[in-house]
Amino acid sequence: MTTTTEIHGVPVLVLDREGPTIRDEATALDVIGETYGTDVDVVAVPVERLDPAFAQLASGVAGAVVQKFVNYRLRLVIVGALTDTSGPVEDWVREANEGRELWFVADLAELEQRLSAART
Repeated sequence: MTTTTEIHGVPVLVLDREGPTIRDEATALDVIGETYGTDVDVVAVPVERLDPAFAQLASGVAGAVVQKFVNYRLRLVIVGALTDTSGPVEDWVREANEGRELWFVADLAELEQRLSAART
């Protein structure tokens, strides 16, 4: 079940852990399509919904998926821990969390904290 909620004044689409895997640009567009007709600014995707290739930066899956969200002016938040966060992936996660377009959070409570801090 997908839900739309507001966290600190920010409309957020929260995807359920169960559902189609996001594995490429087309499946990212399917998720983006769920935001049409809404005021959603942030899409929270459980890590379980990502294809394992997402965490393999050389595959290009992460870049393609993230770029689709950026193109549609949606912030993408990955909820949960990636299985492999060593080396380049760890660096990427850290750098992404310093920006605005892509965040990695442990859970929705951390997303709530980040959105609260972003308002101040």
